[in-house]
Amino acid sequence: MPPRRLTCEDSGVTHAVRTPHPGLAASPFLAAARGERPSHTPVWFMRQAGRSLPEYLKVREGIGMLESCMDADLVTEITLQPVRRYGVDAAIFFSDIVLPLKAVGVDLDIKPGVGPVVASPVRTLADVEAIPDLTPEHVPYISRAVRQLVAELGATPLIGFAGAPFTVASYLVEGGPSKEHARTKAMMFGAPDVWDALMRKIAGIAATYLRIQVEAGASAVQLFDSWAGALTPADYRASVMPHSERVLAAAGELGVPRIHFGVGTTNLLGLMGEAGADVVGVDWRTPLEQAIPLVGDRAVQGNLDPTLVFAPTDVMTARAAEIIDAGRAAKGHIFNLGHGVIPSTDPDQLAALTEFVHAY
Repeated sequence: MPPRRLTCEDSGVTHAVRTPHPGLAASPFLAAARGERPSHTPVWFMRQAGRSLPEYLKVREGIGMLESCMDADLVTEITLQPVRRYGVDAAIFFSDIVLPLKAVGVDLDIKPGVGPVVASPVRTLADVEAIPDLTPEHVPYISRAVRQLVAELGATPLIGFAGAPFTVASYLVEGGPSKEHARTKAMMFGAPDVWDALMRKIAGIAATYLRIQVEAGASAVQLFDSWAGALTPADYRASVMPHSERVLAAAGELGVPRIHFGVGTTNLLGLMGEAGADVVGVDWRTPLEQAIPLVGDRAVQGNLDPTLVFAPTDVMTARAAEIIDAGRAAKGHIFNLGHGVIPSTDPDQLAALTEFVHAY
């Protein structure tokens, strides 16, 4: 497919934007994301691109996480692996939410068993101002990987993704993963000028990162706000939601469906939808029949407990049937786990689950 040209006024750079594959018009995943009724309930799995797959472990052997994310050919291979194995209805781009920060020069690494670790946590306005804005020139391997993927995927949509401002800010402020997010909230409450500057900076980076993926051919995007469940609705609305809105609004201008997902966000589902989502991801803690009225006139995604794939197959599929039935009350429903695939998951169970959802 020949690329068409599109000029990005923010960066002054002209990029090739691929003409969508004609088969994407019939994609069950995209139909459900638009609030339509596809021929079957579409399914994909968060963290399906890696972790539990033996073929993933083989190609990643001896290669660090961020190094893997910067290798376009490796990203392409890993992203395609679950599509080949399971026949899911969408591929999720293999990357990490801190990759854009690494690309602009933030000194960080992903330590096995720990997660992202930042060498010099953000504390002051000067620290924020020292973080460069993201440009396409920082991540040429991302555009290349997406172009390669859409050429291989054909009628299967590719989901681009980014980390939401609050979650990424938490890593930058805490210096790594945190259960309490004490330093993050201390900045949010006690240094609102620094907090606002940091959130604006991250929102700009996230919006650019999504734009780069969509311009190269991604058909949808997901904004991950893994730690938003640590917030009250009032604090989310005042200090976080405006920045997520900015990211989702920028993605909306690109004409692709937007999924917004957080963990432990029962009390925030309505607000996360209002932030600009077309699809609200629901974790396993909230039954869909409770979540659907909260998200309003939007599609939902989810939400099988990831541990149920360790149960007998008939138990797993019985619970999946309940979720599919509940999802029929929503504007649209994309089946998924309520969080990412657990590393010790048996791939054969996910294959059986995919087959069941398609046939139900």
